Amino acid sequence: MQYTKLFTQLNKNSVAEAGGKGASLGEMTHLFGGQAQAKIPVPPGFVVLASAFDRFLDETDLAQDIQAQLDQVNYKDTNSVDRYANVIRDTIAKTKFPEDLKKEIVAEFKKLKAPLVAVRSSATAEDSKTASWAGELETYLNTDEKDLIENVKKCWSSLFTPRAIFYRHEKKLLKAKVSVAVVIQKMVQSDVSGICFTVHPVTQDKNQMIIEAGFGLGEAIVSGQITPDSYVIDKRDWSIIDINIAKQAQQIIKIDRITAMTKIKKADQEKQKLSGKKIIELAKLCGQIEKHYGFPCDIEWAMEKGKIYITQSRPITTL
Repeated sequence: MQYTKLFTQLNKNSVAEAGGKGASLGEMTHLFGGQAQAKIPVPPGFVVLASAFDRFLDETDLAQDIQAQLDQVNYKDTNSVDRYANVIRDTIAKTKFPEDLKKEIVAEFKKLKAPLVAVRSSATAEDSKTASWAGELETYLNTDEKDLIENVKKCWSSLFTPRAIFYRHEKKLLKAKVSVAVVIQKMVQSDVSGICFTVHPVTQDKNQMIIEAGFGLGEAIVSGQITPDSYVIDKRDWSIIDINIAKQAQQIIKIDRITAMTKIKKADQEKQKLSGKKIIELAKLCGQIEKHYGFPCDIEWAMEKGKIYITQSRPITTL
């Protein structure tokens, strides 16, 4: 049985095996096939399918153990949620990884010919129009071969962080089968990165989209550590309606082998992150993605050396 699939082997109907993130990346890889792919690529990668996690749980009898821990959680007591989350995550961390699975994942990693990858959780119940797992599960940036398997395991166990356990309780998914796939994608060392909402999330104007942009890797914006620039675009004629430049004093970048928050030179702190030309290029691309899916999208993007990459697209769940 195959436990990994390339993005090229997946599409939007692959959520059950590749999770929301994996299915979306597969779909967009097809969407920009042919000539457009050279212009606007999705960074290449593969997905460790949810069946790998399921097998890991079954083979090690962890499934019953985890359920027994979850049954003891008192959701009115945050200490109780934390305690059982830690027990479950420690148990997963200490459990031996199946050897043949490890070989398959490492072999696919080597084929990417990328020294570093982003390792990202992709829940199989992810990002329906009513529930979004965005931010509930973990991502590990700048991962090399040495840390690859350990980070896959950490993504698996992030299904049982206190936040994720509580989220499942809140969304009444405790008895629903939720598994997790893991996306392994060539790392983009972005100079600028951010998010695009293809419908203005505040005014809900369908003719407007908003792009947020910050220096460095996108984790700083997603985790709320920086205030990004925001640009409002009219989708009818691709004109820029509003530019709001935010001062940014620090950014997350890779230094040697470490992903760290660093200071930005004073002279650069108040600079606009994307030029007008790049704002329009990105806006048109995001418009193409929205048109393909047929619903408002929340899109993550990254720009390295002037080249724009799309690293994720999901439905906007708050409209």
